[in-house]
Amino acid sequence: MQQPLSGYRVIDTTAMVSGPLATMQLADQGAEVLKIERPDVGDYTRLAANRRNGFSASFLNNNRNKRSVALDLKHTDGLAALKALCEGADVFVQNFRPGVAERMGIGEDAIRAVAPDIVYVSISGFGDAGPYAAQPVYDPLVQALSGLASIQGGSDDARPRLVRTIVPDKLTGYVAAQAITAALLARAGGAPGQHVRISMLDAVLDFLWHSDMNSQTFVGDEFDQAQAASFIDLIYATTDGFISVAVQTDAEWQALIQALDTPEWNDDPRFATPAARQDNIDARLELTQEKLATASTDYWLERLAAFDVPCAPVLTRTAVMDHEQIAANAIVVENDHPQAGQLRQARPAARFSAMPVPEYRGAPALGADTAAVLAEHGFGATAIEQLLTSGAAAGPTENTP
Repeated sequence: MQQPLSGYRVIDTTAMVSGPLATMQLADQGAEVLKIERPDVGDYTRLAANRRNGFSASFLNNNRNKRSVALDLKHTDGLAALKALCEGADVFVQNFRPGVAERMGIGEDAIRAVAPDIVYVSISGFGDAGPYAAQPVYDPLVQALSGLASIQGGSDDARPRLVRTIVPDKLTGYVAAQAITAALLARAGGAPGQHVRISMLDAVLDFLWHSDMNSQTFVGDEFDQAQAASFIDLIYATTDGFISVAVQTDAEWQALIQALDTPEWNDDPRFATPAARQDNIDARLELTQEKLATASTDYWLERLAAFDVPCAPVLTRTAVMDHEQIAANAIVVENDHPQAGQLRQARPAARFSAMPVPEYRGAPALGADTAAVLAEHGFGATAIEQLLTSGAAAGPTENTP
């Protein structure tokens, strides 16, 4: 079954979220992704909470459509086996701290020695240079250093807040997948295989600048944003739940006034222009909340929609599963996993008109494909057995999912 990336082979040595999410997108689009894992524990997310039959939800949701090859890269033969798999591969991805891959013997030069035209990808936390480059990194640290936590707090003098999802990790995965595809496209056009470097800090700052760093855009005319953002979310309580209402244009503001039956707002100088409405955002949102608190969610959604006011219900995680909009677009799908059982996951966001909907394979057990992959790449039965016996490689066991 042809998919956009069918025929490409990716060697994936990443773990946790950013790297595995990037390579899963490539796998979802048809690339053969060989996930190289430590024989003892594999990707650390295999040990995360919320498990069934030895599989964690976190691992399952970031490693679909891959094949697991368990190799001990500290073992000479395990490292040699990895390099053999790299021969003829198109992409190599690692997300170790800067310098670690080189010390392990899988830096760019070492991999390019066996695969000269490979696209080599390094995903880091803070980038390759600077005082933080070699420090351990997790998502909250990047939210802090990038300014995202301050932005989430609402204004510069408000208490910073973390976004309650790992935005830097996941955003970096999406950026990496796009960059890898771009590097492959460039190579197909005659460019050499490149070294693609992506850091979580890079990805988040790029992400923020498109809407949240306007105050820092004009050199020489920067200003703080102590008064420029509201501490109030665009989430409003109704008599029986919550909704979101967001208006930007003058036409939408007038539609909101009509829907809420508040013509007196047109006479209030605080709301006379888009700039005035932004300067007086807290007062505007507080008045809106007072009105929306007088009736039910269903009432307001129907009335606001009738006046073409942008609005939506606030759904819980459970409610998302059954909402008609999600169902109409078949965004959440169910598939059977041979060990973990029936799974519910979001399908890949991108759909391709000339490609059939693929049959997705669940995330693999640790070492499930070691022997088969090695055999496909020229290792004989005796050589495979020696790798397994020596501990340089491992296959699935009763104790590993």
